[in-house]
Amino acid sequence: MRTITIKPAAITHNLNQVKKLAPTSKVLAMVKANAYGHGVAAVLPALQQADGVGVATLIEALEARKLGWDKTIGLIEGAFTVNEWLQAIEHDISCVIHHAPQLTWALAHIPPINSATRVVWLKYNTGMNRLGFNEQTLIPAAKLLHHAGYQLILTTHFANADNHSHPLNAIQIQRFNDMLSTLRETINCDVKGSLCNSAGIVNFSKHHHDWVRPGIMLYGSAPVIDQSACELNLQPAMEFSAQIIALQTVNAGDTIGYGSRWLAQQDTKTALVSIGYGDGYPRIIGDDVYVSVIDTINHKSYPCAVIGRVAMDMIVIDVSNVPEGIALNSKVILWGDTPHVDEVAAHAGTISYELLCRLSLRPQRLQG
Repeated sequence: MRTITIKPAAITHNLNQVKKLAPTSKVLAMVKANAYGHGVAAVLPALQQADGVGVATLIEALEARKLGWDKTIGLIEGAFTVNEWLQAIEHDISCVIHHAPQLTWALAHIPPINSATRVVWLKYNTGMNRLGFNEQTLIPAAKLLHHAGYQLILTTHFANADNHSHPLNAIQIQRFNDMLSTLRETINCDVKGSLCNSAGIVNFSKHHHDWVRPGIMLYGSAPVIDQSACELNLQPAMEFSAQIIALQTVNAGDTIGYGSRWLAQQDTKTALVSIGYGDGYPRIIGDDVYVSVIDTINHKSYPCAVIGRVAMDMIVIDVSNVPEGIALNSKVILWGDTPHVDEVAAHAGTISYELLCRLSLRPQRLQG
């Protein structure tokens, strides 16, 4: 059995860590990309102490509303069409506005005075160079929105917040703070600010402003390069597991798997595990990654190396170091408490975000 077990208690714990780091800020918890692969329906109940949730598409926003989320929903890329803007009004969704067409739709179709869509997240390009108004165009846009009755939250996005010492961080922070001060003085109103994602929450405590936007740290992964999830007191919210479906001994000199990449230097006890890249386990990993095997007698966990190339439906592991209790249907943890998904991602030359988001629909999903 291939299983993805989601742990709501871990998500709530991680949210509390965010609130400890940013005690005076509101929290917009990111649940885009199906809650980073964890499942929006499974995650929303664990985020009840958040002030809102953030999504990337209108479909995601409507799903959250359908599931009963009645607080703020932030559409972080904004409406893609005027029809989406009208649907955002209908469903009380707050939108980012990051370029001229969205500004035009907002001015042409103003929501009712008590609508959540009256709160606009105005995107400022401080150096990421993806979405956002520049310094020259943002102030006129802010004035038009303010005069039309919108409440403004100035927002931007870090390019390198995971690396505290990157020089662009200081530049982006300065640009953002300067613009926020300018807007408050120019249009004479209480413009709110939202600067920090997960990495910014950890690395830039003096710049949390009114709203923080945690994402990956809610799901138990480290958002910064110099501290682990454990060091940040974050708990993994997902356990990805499978079962042993066959056992055999490979003779010295024999090879395993496609491409015959792995060569046995000695007789080696191996196990076949029912998992592969068809489930979302990365094909690219080398022979330095491990899984945890739970023996069936004393229920201890043993690290076992993945050997040979990952196939669509199967991997082979070396179980020579499991002294006893190894059997068909023994549980194998691909990631969870150990190994951590951050470790697996590092071995695959990627980040945990990608591994979590690209899990397939084949594994059974449970709540732990």
